Amino acid sequence: MHSFRFTAEPLPAEAEAAREAVRAFLAAELAAGGFVPHRTTWTTFDPDFSRRAGAAGFVGLTVPTEYGGHGRSGLVRYVVTEEMLAAGAPCGAHWIADRQSGPQILRHGTEAAKRAILPRICAGDCSFGIGMSEPGSGSDLAAVRTRAVRDGDGWVINGSKIWTTNAHRVDYLLALVRTGDPGPDRHGGLTQFIVDLAAPGVTVRPILDLSGHHEFNEVFFSDYRVSDAMMVGAEGAGWGLVTEELAFERSGPDRFLSDYRLLVETIDRIGPEPDRFQAAETGRLVAQLAALMGMSGSVARLLDRGIVPGVEAALVKDVGTGFEREVPEVARRLVPVEPSLNAQGEPYREALAHTTLRAPSFTLRGGTREVLRGVIARGLGLR
Repeated sequence: MHSFRFTAEPLPAEAEAAREAVRAFLAAELAAGGFVPHRTTWTTFDPDFSRRAGAAGFVGLTVPTEYGGHGRSGLVRYVVTEEMLAAGAPCGAHWIADRQSGPQILRHGTEAAKRAILPRICAGDCSFGIGMSEPGSGSDLAAVRTRAVRDGDGWVINGSKIWTTNAHRVDYLLALVRTGDPGPDRHGGLTQFIVDLAAPGVTVRPILDLSGHHEFNEVFFSDYRVSDAMMVGAEGAGWGLVTEELAFERSGPDRFLSDYRLLVETIDRIGPEPDRFQAAETGRLVAQLAALMGMSGSVARLLDRGIVPGVEAALVKDVGTGFEREVPEVARRLVPVEPSLNAQGEPYREALAHTTLRAPSFTLRGGTREVLRGVIARGLGLR
């Protein structure tokens, strides 16, 4: 039976120093009009900001210097990430690459892939998407039908992916495909490949959400050719690699800070003299946020030690995105204003409108709550 490995430890001095450095960078960006914090999150795609963040040393923090990184700890990266999100910085152009694709390539990619891609990620000049979900399979990753077939010194891929964030903008996709026999548990025969989305054989089709926003996409592979140099890990080892990758994807502060700006604006809007109900509700949200920050920091420590904390990451994601879903609902009860996407000069109304529209996706992306609770239950020996 699994026991949770959350710990309460102070951050090291280098992490606190990094906090001050990134705060100074963000303050300078705000002063120069580099971004608008009320309207930006980790999904907002701004390549220019990502390049500036890379040049300032805030991308690729954990990547070794030989690959263009900074050789810092995961806790340093955690603090920088936390501050970027708290400021509402537009990190979407480097987010996936820095959070999970880069670490996967560093750990399991070929030397050719590391040399070609990691320095660009660290410079904030290379973007990635996640190629896991497929049409008709829901959150069942083992149901992958996209297939790669050996052809000479490479592979030919046919199939499709869905809900691929920013596939119309990113450079690469880290795609999970089937290369062999699935076996009795369907976890066998899966392999990850780095897909160049600008190469022949790839078509991207947009999926618009209810607000008309274009973030999600379908991606189709038609005789797409990829070399062995772009295989991540060994052939057939994809399931284990995806499980490891999901620990990076599910445990970070992006899983509870997506609407942090709305929480801050709500508290500011209430002012220094809240009524009893407002004080109780905002106090509860802040207490939950503090607990989530501690849990997520613990997972960062485990990842730093080379441990894959799948169960802990699933718990952080489940509780964290539940918190994110609750923030706009509580805000609507505490501040009686009408949300509006076109409330010029009233950033609070716009922030509430944007967050309310997007909140339903918070508990879906990165794995539904039902799937996550299944992971947690299995880890605890309950199923």
